[in-house]
Amino acid sequence: MSRSIRPLAAPRPHGFTLVEMIVVMVVAGVLAATLTVFLRPAIDGYIRTRDRAALHDEAEIALSTLVREVRRAVPNSVRTPGNQCFELLPASGGGRYRSGPDTVNDSGVGCTPGANCSAWVDTGTTTTVFDALSTSGTPAEVGDAIVINNQNGNDVYEGLDRSRVSAVSTPPAAYGVARLGIDALQVSPGYDGGRYYLVPAAQQAVFYSCVGADGTLDAQGNGRGRLLRLSGYGYNASVPTSCPASGGVVVASGVRTCNFVHDPNQGATQQSGFVWMELEIVRNGESAYLGMGAHVPNAP
Repeated sequence: MSRSIRPLAAPRPHGFTLVEMIVVMVVAGVLAATLTVFLRPAIDGYIRTRDRAALHDEAEIALSTLVREVRRAVPNSVRTPGNQCFELLPASGGGRYRSGPDTVNDSGVGCTPGANCSAWVDTGTTTTVFDALSTSGTPAEVGDAIVINNQNGNDVYEGLDRSRVSAVSTPPAAYGVARLGIDALQVSPGYDGGRYYLVPAAQQAVFYSCVGADGTLDAQGNGRGRLLRLSGYGYNASVPTSCPASGGVVVASGVRTCNFVHDPNQGATQQSGFVWMELEIVRNGESAYLGMGAHVPNAP
């Protein structure tokens, strides 16, 4: 008995034919073109929106910092050499002081401040110690500056109503919450506001200055300027004639323009001044412009 043997079928080749590869390339090209036309603008728009939002946040944080310091500035301490900068004395705290003897608890008329005698501000003579009836903000420390009744913008810088804290203690509860020793200070006769302000020794006067913000951009599309905060340089007795050009810490970079306007007597009552602040930040061709205003008290 014989059996026929069939030849084995030739193996089918694997892979793509040239026609299939061409079809895939054409389809991929069509899809890529479609994605470029419809998705690229959306992606670019998202990136631009994200960059603008980041710039706006940076500008808002910078101006909010300035507004916060203007609002807590010592009355009548803001001064501006030009529209690119301004100087001020931000207060860290303050309170109300005793403006007369304690007729109930004092051991006698004209007694020396101590455990049985209050310490009060006598505008008829120099003061070297007084009791604080209430305090707010950061407690006083030795070396801080005490400011009382700053009526004129330059007085506090000249030291006419400013003194250094030389000692801090706690008096008997009947006399107040703190007893502050200061370098001899003649408080303005007739002043009955009873308020004092504290300026930290590590800070002293503060300058905000725009440096290099000339309205132009560099080759990368960034603003050329910076907003600087300078502190710890002391107190300039005379009004500065120009804006500081270096030093301090950078509050904002990429600044193309900035503008500061100070009105020392905003409104008919002249009880507060006003500072208007504008800041434009440009980075990679994207820009954010923001303006804020802040009142500063004039009544000491």
